[in-house]
Amino acid sequence: VQLQASGGGLVQAGGSLRLSCAASGLTFGIYTTGWFRQAPGKEREFVASISSAGSKNYADSVKGRFTISRDLAKNTVYLEMNSLVPEDTAAYYCGAKPRYRGTYYLDNDYTYWGQGTLVTVSS
Repeated sequence: VQLQASGGGLVQAGGSLRLSCAASGLTFGIYTTGWFRQAPGKEREFVASISSAGSKNYADSVKGRFTISRDLAKNTVYLEMNSLVPEDTAAYYCGAKPRYRGTYYLDNDYTYWGQGTLVTVSS
């Protein structure tokens, strides 16, 4: 199983980025997929998730600005990030967990992880 995250970069405050997480060896349609982020010196935190049934959840800090979506035909999950602020600067990770396991906002419940993609928001 491999998850490949991409799409990070440097953007000015107020700008937008779209992250992608492409999977091989598993089907997103039977997994919950989540995006987490880790800023320097901080713990990894939940950002957004989409369940196997398509239900979406967001951290309060990104509600209304970020949108998670997926393309099952491409086996890819996206995180559209708008109105970015410097506090969004972090390495962003996608993860996948079996739908029956644990809860969507705990990173320890995720089985598979992609490598991080760095998002830097300048003020």
